Amino acid sequence: MAELQKSDMSFLQHLEALRWHLVRSAIVIIVLASVFFAYKEFVFGTVIFGPMHADFLTYRALCKLSHVAGLGDTLCMQSISFELVNIDLSGQFTTHIWVSIIGGFMIGSPYILWELWRFVSPALHEKERKYTSGVVFFASMLFVSGVLFSYFVIVPMTINFLGNYQVSTIVKNTITIDSYISTVTVLTLIMGLVFELPIIIFFLTKIGLLGPSFMRKNRKYAIVIILIVAAIITPSSDIPTLIIVSTPLYILYEASIFVSKYAEKKSES
Repeated sequence: MAELQKSDMSFLQHLEALRWHLVRSAIVIIVLASVFFAYKEFVFGTVIFGPMHADFLTYRALCKLSHVAGLGDTLCMQSISFELVNIDLSGQFTTHIWVSIIGGFMIGSPYILWELWRFVSPALHEKERKYTSGVVFFASMLFVSGVLFSYFVIVPMTINFLGNYQVSTIVKNTITIDSYISTVTVLTLIMGLVFELPIIIFFLTKIGLLGPSFMRKNRKYAIVIILIVAAIITPSSDIPTLIIVSTPLYILYEASIFVSKYAEKKSES
């Protein structure tokens, strides 16, 4: 089935081909999720709850950077003072399953992208297939980069700020495990997708909706949007934090201009 050209396949054959790509992807996610489920102590104690520990790598690195830059303790994180609670009888079990599935999806994302590419590539011309052959590799690297950036930068800052924020000293922060997990996973997935910007720009350029000249001309508006996005995804409003978060996003935008130029050049050749 995979060897057939898309143009020679009926609608039902398309669905059948897509079904098997999805089935294989689901199997990979389930297998990886089972591994995550089995290593509960590492997944939760070390990874998920890592940003709650005062000796977390990011906290130590930022504090050292703050001192080197002459900012004193500006970037030094406070100790995490909130506690996690579970208020649902099946809450911890369902959380365990959910986190395992999310972990399986993240780790399995390169394979999932590869299966998607295998489904789409037969519909491309040989020339198009040649200069887009690296899309799976670059998309995977960008997604993983976004996930790592979120986990080591966005998530620790968010947890530290919101976990220690108080409207009054008489109000203690006791956070549900669902709230904590959803914050970590949503932020991580969102940044993984945001880092796919160059890939998105590539395809938008290919279909003629964007171009490098348009992106250069509107760079100033892009900077404003980047700063707004950075302010939204990081609750802390201090300038150093805003710069740390917005800088990679701006670099992504500039890289997307080069990607758009490359795609435009290939379309014209």
